[in-house]
Amino acid sequence: MNMVFVTGLVFISLISVTSAISGTATYYTVYKPSACYGYQDEGTMIAAASDALYANGAACGQMYKIKCTGGTNQGVPHPCKGGSVTVKIVDRCPSPGCQATIDLSQEAFSAIAVLNAGKILIDYSKYLMNHLITCISFNGVTLLQDRDQSCKCMPS
Repeated sequence: MNMVFVTGLVFISLISVTSAISGTATYYTVYKPSACYGYQDEGTMIAAASDALYANGAACGQMYKIKCTGGTNQGVPHPCKGGSVTVKIVDRCPSPGCQATIDLSQEAFSAIAVLNAGKILIDYSKYLMNHLITCISFNGVTLLQDRDQSCKCMPS
């Protein structure tokens, strides 16, 4: 009699956030084309990095956790809504026009601050994710789903 063992989705996630750095954030509303992905849609929880952070494209695809820490103008003295937002760097916010460390999408900015503030003080940190998901173990073969969401057959 053949015994079939099925291992139900085992999910291991290693998430780390590096030390927070202080900076500023503004927001923008035209998302395509982007310096990193051209006309490819990357969603709305995205951001453009200032030249120093962009590092000639090295920041493309990097994830950052952003938290509003205060206002930069007297018009909106308490702009922060609390909480944080995680964004993907998809664009460059070039000098000299860039007025912030990170230029958030309007949706990302409004998740952490009042839009009328325009520019806010932030703490930001790189957000690293590593996933290993065992999909199914069947007759000595295990399918593994890794970070790029592809499945591979591996001997058990």
